Amino acid sequence: MSRPPAVATVQVENARMKVTEWRFAPGSETGSHLHTLDYLVVPQSTGRLLMETKDGDSISELVAGVSYFREAGRTHNMVNPGTTEFTFVEIELK
Repeated sequence: MSRPPAVATVQVENARMKVTEWRFAPGSETGSHLHTLDYLVVPQSTGRLLMETKDGDSISELVAGVSYFREAGRTHNMVNPGTTEFTFVEIELK
């Protein structure tokens, strides 16, 4: 199944971090990717995102302003299964 890509806008990048805003239209995805850096996600919307991995799929219930941290090494695809736009800010630590 072909999905439209989520829109990534790099807001800040320097020697210590990279800050990217991700905007997901309904049905859009990041595409499968590997995180090589630790990162923090700050949801700007409240809603659900589908995480697809080689080990199976899961739904994440995210709340605007409630951040979460992940260590590097995770490969996944994020998909907006909802009917409204979903946005988060990702901060990668270098």
